[in-house]
Amino acid sequence: MGFDMRLALVGATALLLTAAPAAASTCEASFAKKGNPLSGLKFTAMQSVADISTPNAINQLRGIVLAKGYDVLAIEAEAGSMLIEQPQTANRRSFQIIASATTEGKITTVQLQANLRGGQFAKEEGVKTEICGVLSQMRGGKAGVAAASQGRNAAAGGGAPIVMSAQLLAQRLSQERDKNEDAVPLRYKGKSFTLSGTVDYVKKDGDEYRVAFKILERHEMVIKLPGESQFKTEISCMLAKGQSVYALTLKPKANVKLTGTYSNYRGYPFPSVMWLDNCRPVK
Repeated sequence: MGFDMRLALVGATALLLTAAPAAASTCEASFAKKGNPLSGLKFTAMQSVADISTPNAINQLRGIVLAKGYDVLAIEAEAGSMLIEQPQTANRRSFQIIASATTEGKITTVQLQANLRGGQFAKEEGVKTEICGVLSQMRGGKAGVAAASQGRNAAAGGGAPIVMSAQLLAQRLSQERDKNEDAVPLRYKGKSFTLSGTVDYVKKDGDEYRVAFKILERHEMVIKLPGESQFKTEISCMLAKGQSVYALTLKPKANVKLTGTYSNYRGYPFPSVMWLDNCRPVK
């Protein structure tokens, strides 16, 4: 599948959130595009679902988007709102989606607006197809209540570890900190990483060993790209139990590849730090 199509599906999946199985035509009729790829595209769609409350509609959407790999940064189910984000990958920038739901009588109308950044492209037909395909999963009545319960309790994160270098993750975290450091823990909660890099130091931390990756300062980088953060983010891996022998064999500047799960993040004061726990070497 080509990159353009993948992004189209992404943008679409984002919009995917809105309503009832039998009303695909309503979803398609409501679909609208605004803006342009240079300044940023906006896609909106809405759908009505019978016999479902505002909070149950939002919680259903939560389950759907988490299953699709999106991040839920904020949710106010009772107020009928949710902020969703398509995660960044090596060849795709992230973007956010605002979901809202309102109820009149026994009908709840859900609207989704996906805000692509300037320079991101998505094919309109692909987006529309994806949105309405996902909307077909929405249910009202008893089935809707059950789906909302599942969505409310769905775990964030999970899935296969994200494979990348510790340096790249550190640079990404620094840029995200510049935009909104409060969103970082929400974005990475429950996610696992397989990080490669070199050892800065190994230190005993309580009953565990902590491996810190060597992260370059911006002035140390050979290639400096416009828009990169001026601040450094450190990354430390708390090794899993049973890894003490491995820890004691590591030396500074050794090349390592570790898999661990997000544990904590501190944005202020400088430098920022992300901790992973239950880390194990990848052989």
